[in-house]
Amino acid sequence: MVIQVSVAVAAIAFAGLAAYLILTLRKGMTTLAETNKTLAEVRSAVHGLTQEASGLIRNANQVTRDVKGKMQTIDPLFESAHDVGEVIQTVTESVKRAAGIQTAPERIAAGTSSPPQLRVKVK
Repeated sequence: MVIQVSVAVAAIAFAGLAAYLILTLRKGMTTLAETNKTLAEVRSAVHGLTQEASGLIRNANQVTRDVKGKMQTIDPLFESAHDVGEVIQTVTESVKRAAGIQTAPERIAAGTSSPPQLRVKVK
């Protein structure tokens, strides 16, 4: 009779373990289903972000090309303005020299720090 009771207890224990294993496997399947759903959503989101990033990069490249083109268009204007500035500076220095006015570099070289004075030469 002890053997029969032991077999009955073992059978009940095995049935309990099998039931627990079945419940655990069902929870695992539910978790896997949710994980698959989440992965699908993540893939969808990443695909959308990839498309947006690609569009942004295309737009940035286009803006960069436009800016480079406009800079190349404006470069001659800046060079001309620089040349005009140099000519005006040269003319101004020539007029000052003709009028006898010392320029700032000449005052510094002469060691005077007083403001420029108008010197008129009388013939």
